Amino acid sequence: MSAVLEPTADDSGCTLLHVDMDAFYASVSLRERPELQGTPVVVGGNGTRGVVLSATYEARAYGVRSAMPTTRARRLCPQATFLAPDFEAYTRVSAGVMELFRTVTPLVEPLSLDEAFLDVGGAVRRLGRPARIAQLLRDRVADEQGITCSVGVAPSKLVAKLASTASKPDGLLVVPADSVLAFLHPLPVSALWGVGEKTAEVLGRLGLRTVGDLAHVPAHTLRRALGPGAGAALHAMAWGRDSRRVTPLEPERSTGAEETFSRDVDDPRAIHRELLRLSQRTAERLRLAGHVGRTVVVKVRFSDFTTITRSRTLRESTDVAQEIYATARGLFDGLGLQRARIRLVGVRVEGLAELERTPRQLALDERATGWRDAERAADRAAARFGSGAVRPATLVRTTSGEPDDRGGRDDASARDHPFVRTRQDPSTRAGRPA
Repeated sequence: MSAVLEPTADDSGCTLLHVDMDAFYASVSLRERPELQGTPVVVGGNGTRGVVLSATYEARAYGVRSAMPTTRARRLCPQATFLAPDFEAYTRVSAGVMELFRTVTPLVEPLSLDEAFLDVGGAVRRLGRPARIAQLLRDRVADEQGITCSVGVAPSKLVAKLASTASKPDGLLVVPADSVLAFLHPLPVSALWGVGEKTAEVLGRLGLRTVGDLAHVPAHTLRRALGPGAGAALHAMAWGRDSRRVTPLEPERSTGAEETFSRDVDDPRAIHRELLRLSQRTAERLRLAGHVGRTVVVKVRFSDFTTITRSRTLRESTDVAQEIYATARGLFDGLGLQRARIRLVGVRVEGLAELERTPRQLALDERATGWRDAERAADRAAARFGSGAVRPATLVRTTSGEPDDRGGRDDASARDHPFVRTRQDPSTRAGRPA
């Protein structure tokens, strides 16, 4: 039987789906730039240390891949359009997609923002055969989110994931239970989970190039070459044996953001500004998810790649950027670094809980409205006018591209830096007219 199977194939018993968004970050970014559809587009960080987050299939045709240095991507595809990431948009779209999945089945196991396993066994009676459910999901993702996805339908998680990869982009592939080996065995050994570059080299020295080659080697040979655990696992996968169930993900326990500088930084004021920016991004993600957290963590990586972290637990949970920033700055300043060359900084909040289940007690001297209300108002402005429409004055850049620090004020004081509205090109305002 052919290894490439149509959606009309026998899907009885194939209740496991793997749904994977196509070029997710690039696809979401293109929703605001429809004129770039069908052209090479690369989403990633700028500068000498930036990396590719995602690329359209037109850019991939030139060899551009995720995690590749942006400088190399520019050399491979100089005609591509390079866009900065919009993580808030990616989080919103991902939340919408996962919520859609949960309207079909409660058994949803997200693997990342853009992919998940689903067990639709309980939905078959209500919605029809698994392939029909898969097509329903594809149609609704396209209609509701304006992006495409590929779906693998199979009797196991292993085969479902491989099937979704084989159906990309914008495809649907069903692998019937009696055709699993016909599908698996022609694949390269690198298609299996756990086979990275080094493992592939070991298998290559044994003359094992395909999954079929792997399947017909005695298990004890693989255990001797790769170790007991890895050898046994690969032999089982080569024969399509995978009994793992779809396990709904536990609630997220932390969220945060980090930034690698284009060149090493030794100016504490620049570090403080970046901590403020990262605190804002972290707080926005908390509010978007309806979470608050109690423990603030700061991460610092030096020019020699030495990395340290420091944390502090607050008296009350928070989703307020200024509270997160004040704690993060205090942790950083407590390190006592004197002109240390810093490569990366990060801010993370741990110990998350749902906001609606976390009552907040006002202090006696606290205003009825304060930073929480201001930041929520900023969220509403960002939803209408685009990300970055409102930000602390410290983060507003002048026409020269430098932070506007006029007046000699220290950027650390939250009271010295109220939110300001910044002007944006109408084309960046989330598709809304100016």
